[in-house]
Amino acid sequence: MRSSTLTSAFALITVATLGLTACGSGDADDAAPAGAAQNDSIPTRDVVSALHKDPAAAKLLPADVRRSGRLRIAVTVGGTPPGSAYLPDGKTIAGQDVDFAQAVAKVLGLRLDQEVASFEAILPALDSGKYDLGTGNFGVTDERRKTIDFVTYINDGQGFAVRKDSDLKKITALTQLCGLNVATGAGTTFEATLEQHRNDCASVGKKAYSVKTYAESSAVWSSLQQGRSDVVMSTINGLRYAVRHQEGLRFLNEFHRLDVGFAFKKGTPLAPAFRAAVNKLIEDGTYRKILDKWGTGPSAIKTSQISPPEIKD
Repeated sequence: MRSSTLTSAFALITVATLGLTACGSGDADDAAPAGAAQNDSIPTRDVVSALHKDPAAAKLLPADVRRSGRLRIAVTVGGTPPGSAYLPDGKTIAGQDVDFAQAVAKVLGLRLDQEVASFEAILPALDSGKYDLGTGNFGVTDERRKTIDFVTYINDGQGFAVRKDSDLKKITALTQLCGLNVATGAGTTFEATLEQHRNDCASVGKKAYSVKTYAESSAVWSSLQQGRSDVVMSTINGLRYAVRHQEGLRFLNEFHRLDVGFAFKKGTPLAPAFRAAVNKLIEDGTYRKILDKWGTGPSAIKTSQISPPEIKD
């Protein structure tokens, strides 16, 4: 990636996710909104429009949904590819999550009414009924399963990245972060994990690490590049992209794998149809095409599940 300034690099990472998760560079588009892509190489190959409705999967939808043919989906935009990002026109949203959502909609014969929402706002909005489903590299955790149903479509998880001049090596225990500033996204499983284990440092006689949360991915990377943070905890796929497209960074290691899924209100009747649609995509080869487009082949799953238990390392 060519980048004339740190600012343009941060902008690229912001729009190029999750995760939630493309490559290349380009000139800034002054007319684009905040979070709009600053590069012209986000993959735009169409791997969805040729799909046809699968009657067997569509039959699993509730009768009222089959009649209306529409669902409301919330999408979080702005982060590190392959997650969702604005293309340079400032209007079109592209990303792995979007491709999976649109592919499932084609299989089920549905139209998705898409609305952009912040990551931390989507899950509560599902419970209130504002949206029918949400997508944004939502990891399946036991805590989230108490109030949210998931239909899995990929495996991603938690990892770390640092500046190349960092002395940090592979992180196998969070106590290795003691005394450091850790940057991550607000409302994420990363924030929850870090907060849960913050007091572990005291048990080994060390100063607790500081958790610095940011709503925008660009702010996460800016804090690392400018030395306000020592390490970033984020999605495995997003981190791998970021270190390939920003100078002076390196991927540290995977820490904890998680299944990722579409999120629904607890008890949703939509889950069986969505699971059948994802499995249809796996069967007909479309699933692999989407992964290949976004460079996430190692995150493939063999079959979709409804709210599986959290993966325990």
